[in-house]
Amino acid sequence: MPGEDGAPAREPAGRERTRYVKWLPFPAEAGVIAGLGHEAERLRWAAAYTPVPQVLDHGQDGQAEWLVTTAIEARSAVDPRWIAEPSTAIHALGVALRALHDTLPVSSCPWTWSIEERVARVIPAKADPDTLARLADAPDVLGPVVCHGDAGAPNTLLHDDGTWAAHVDLGRLGVADPWADLAVAARSTLWNYGPGYEHLVYEAYGVDPDPERIAYYRLLWDVT
Repeated sequence: MPGEDGAPAREPAGRERTRYVKWLPFPAEAGVIAGLGHEAERLRWAAAYTPVPQVLDHGQDGQAEWLVTTAIEARSAVDPRWIAEPSTAIHALGVALRALHDTLPVSSCPWTWSIEERVARVIPAKADPDTLARLADAPDVLGPVVCHGDAGAPNTLLHDDGTWAAHVDLGRLGVADPWADLAVAARSTLWNYGPGYEHLVYEAYGVDPDPERIAYYRLLWDVT
């Protein structure tokens, strides 16, 4: 698979690594906000500060786009191992998200994930007049921090001892209110582990639930 300069991606001599490939046809699949080039840029930037997959190759041929990254020796928080130990996995999810927010530098982040940008991308079929009115009544932005942009449990990797290892799928990374991530991360526990665990995300992150921002950012997530 050629790189952006037309040359094949190469591994360092004497080293072989498992690789992951994301592939998107043109036009991009429904629901994809940014192309894989956007994710490649964000991964390269974030790699200087926090554990993420290394970008090996990104390219396109007019029919599709691809992104090749290294694998990280860890399991997704929704691996069967961690589905069987939800409290451990969810605690790690909260700790990992706090570490990401504390580590990535807002001052040098080239991207935003603001309410205004996201509202401009609202999917019309999902937003009736009442929903649009609720989105217009946005809470003040706290923080801000550099958000993951898709902070659900599947995108956090864990070591076998239950500590967090890395984050993946950073295509929406940008500066925003930390609750833009927290609201979705906690709700992802419902989807992946069942009810009764959301509080563990907030406890591990070190905050009390903020019902207003939780409701707002979940609504925004649902329509964008």
